Amino acid sequence: MSDTIVLCYHAVSERWPAPLSVTPQAFERQLELLVRRGYEGATFRDAALAARSRKTVAITFDYAYVSVLELARPILDRLGLPATVFVPTDWPARGQPMCWPGIEQWMGGPFEPELRPLTWEQLSELDAHGWEIGSHTRSHPHLTELEDATLEAELRESRAECERRLGRPCTTLAYPYGDYDARVAAAAGRAGYEAAGTLPSRIHPAQPLEWPRVGVYHDDSERRYRLKVSRVVRTVRSSRAWDAVERLHRRG
Repeated sequence: MSDTIVLCYHAVSERWPAPLSVTPQAFERQLELLVRRGYEGATFRDAALAARSRKTVAITFDYAYVSVLELARPILDRLGLPATVFVPTDWPARGQPMCWPGIEQWMGGPFEPELRPLTWEQLSELDAHGWEIGSHTRSHPHLTELEDATLEAELRESRAECERRLGRPCTTLAYPYGDYDARVAAAAGRAGYEAAGTLPSRIHPAQPLEWPRVGVYHDDSERRYRLKVSRVVRTVRSSRAWDAVERLHRRG
C-alpha cells in the first residue's frame, strides 16, 4: 500500500539541547523503526513528484548544519537511506556560524560551533553521494512578510546559487519557519521550483509546492515519535478533528 512520509530534521548532536537538535541515538532509532516497517528511502523530490507504489520515507534537513555530514550521514549510509539538505545559500561560503531569529541565542556560548554550515565543497560531496541539495532561500526570512520583489529575489537567487555551485538543476525548496501562503507558493512556482516542503500543525492535502513534512525535535520521546509517524495519527492530523484537539491542547 502506498504511503509517503517526509520527515524534517535540523541538527544532530550528542550535547546540544536546542529544540531543533536530536541525538544520534534517537535519530538512528527513529529511522530504524521506519525501515523495520518496510519504508524505502527517497529524496524529497522523488517522494513529492514520483508516483510511489510502496511505503516511502524522505529524510530532509533544514539549515545544512555540518552535523548532517558528520553525524547523520554515517547512520543513513548504514541504513541505505538518502536524504535531502535544504541550504540557506548566503551562508556556506562565509566560514562562520549561521545566525537569524530563532537560533541567535546560541551565538557566543559553548554551543556556537553547532551553528556551522556545510561548505559548498561538503554539499557537493553529499550531492555526489546521491543526496539531494535544495534551497532554503538565501537568508532564511519569513517569506510571507516580504514585499514581492524581495520575495522573488530570495527564491530565484538562492536557486541560481545552488545551480552555479553544484552544476545541476535545483528544483526543490523548504519554506523557512514553514512560513508560506498562496502568494509565496505561487512565487516559488514562478521561480522554477517543482516541489516545496511545509511544516504544518494540521497536515494539509499534499501538493507539489505545499508538501507537508513531519517535524522531529529534541523533546520528541519514542512514544511521541511513533505517534507522529503513525499512519492513523497522520490521517487524524489531516482532518478537522485535529483542529479540536489543538484547541483543547491550547486550553490545557
